[in-house]
Amino acid sequence: MAQPPLIPAGRPRAAQPYKTGTLERMTILHLALTADWEAARAAGEYRVSTRGRTLEEEGFIHTCADRAQLDGVVRRYYRGVADPLTLLTVDPAGLDVRFEAPAAPSASAASGGAPDGQAGRETFPHVYGPIPVSAVISAVPFTLP
Repeated sequence: MAQPPLIPAGRPRAAQPYKTGTLERMTILHLALTADWEAARAAGEYRVSTRGRTLEEEGFIHTCADRAQLDGVVRRYYRGVADPLTLLTVDPAGLDVRFEAPAAPSASAASGGAPDGQAGRETFPHVYGPIPVSAVISAVPFTLP
């Protein structure tokens, strides 16, 4: 299977469709704490929804459809994070992915919603269930802007 090139650290590209034979697929992006990604590699699956919240607590894993969404998430929720980060590019084939609007602004800080008025205007891919390590196309260090 042809895979897209690795994403340079700190410069993620938009989640782009890529072709495998005649089937076109989209990738999704997830920004992980490096320690969480390393634990997932050992366990065989990734189960962290967003910073400080597990899949079990949130009900799904937050991901981004493209670079613009990732940039907004980084700006809203990762400013000042000192822990090392890893950008995961995920093949959603075989995963339960639903594009949904963020939670209401009052709940956004805990759930990863959009506090700046984006709720209801933009949908994000939510992964219902763990992400198998085998679904991660690339995992590269990410440097905050």
